[in-house]
Amino acid sequence: MAIVLGLVTAVGPFAIDMYLPAMPSMGVNLGASPASVQMSLMAFFITIGACQLVYGPLSDILGRKIPIYGGLVIFTLGSIGCALAPNIQVLIAFRVVQGLGACAGMVIPRAIVRDLYTGADATKLMSLLMLVMSVSPLLAPLTGSIIIANFSWRAVFFALTLAAAVAFLLVATQLKETRPRAHRSEASWGGSFLAYLSLLQDPIFIGLTFVSGFSMATFFVYLGSASFVFINHFGLTPTEFSLCFAVNAASFFGFTQMTSMLTRKFGLVRVIKVGVSGFALAMAVLAVLTGLGIDSLPVMMVFIFIAFGFLGLVLPTTAVLSLEHHGAIAGTASALLGAMQMVSGAAIMAIAGLFNDGTPEPMIMTLAICALGAFGLAWAILGKVVPKT
Repeated sequence: MAIVLGLVTAVGPFAIDMYLPAMPSMGVNLGASPASVQMSLMAFFITIGACQLVYGPLSDILGRKIPIYGGLVIFTLGSIGCALAPNIQVLIAFRVVQGLGACAGMVIPRAIVRDLYTGADATKLMSLLMLVMSVSPLLAPLTGSIIIANFSWRAVFFALTLAAAVAFLLVATQLKETRPRAHRSEASWGGSFLAYLSLLQDPIFIGLTFVSGFSMATFFVYLGSASFVFINHFGLTPTEFSLCFAVNAASFFGFTQMTSMLTRKFGLVRVIKVGVSGFALAMAVLAVLTGLGIDSLPVMMVFIFIAFGFLGLVLPTTAVLSLEHHGAIAGTASALLGAMQMVSGAAIMAIAGLFNDGTPEPMIMTLAICALGAFGLAWAILGKVVPKT
């Protein structure tokens, strides 16, 4: 179950991570500015976020598997369009199509986890799912750089088409439906709309969603800026950048595997508080050092490695705790959680892009602001509203 759900979820991240090393050369090939190339990434994020609001209720009404099938087919069509794009405008348009399909794999696996488990058991499966997903940031950039070196950036999108086909086959043969027909008959679009209204009035759900949103935004800003900083500013090759990217990703996914054990021993609330505290401290120190004029790749790598490790404690636990009391509408709740994460993250990435000057400082300062935002909100919400769980 964890392998299948992890690979389905990873299809979307594949579409991000595999082409990160190509972003500078893609801009040259298509005659596009760095901001335009970043727009193709932001359009993907916004589409994934907004369309989750449709896929979540759809999975409550039709079951979990049918929307996944549809999403993978749409993703495949978008990947082929990206591979054949003659200019940056067409590429951005087909990245939107890719996002329309990829968001099914982003929202529905979370709902499946909630269908099966709650509490520490759900955290364990969510952590295993993220472990399987780790193949994307660990190997996808390196794979992308190898494909680009031997073929071109267009070949990356054909590889994504193949990944979607494999995911489709696994869902068809290995994944069981976890949404019983009896439960589907209780769901409707009107009910989903009312559920959204109810969730928006739940301070615990909204607070945790924005904690994870600030945390997710750090990934978005890092994804949008890292290739330019590592390749253009520090002079790394695409392959060297891919290896640096994989090291930081390994920190994140390594820590996610500790969440189940820590949650059973200390509870979700304490793990989240420790995670946001360590994350904020590491990024704040890096921001101060950067502000003092320290422009060092090893220093930046060390503190981002530490920060992303603590971030690995935050994202799976906030997702589990936010869905804990919404099992009857898990698909809808998961959709709203994912949509608010993605849209807020993409908005922050867009704002950060306005200050992008090719140096590490704008990226690092934005990461620190997001980390401190997650820290302040988490302690405010968990300290006053959420009982110890």
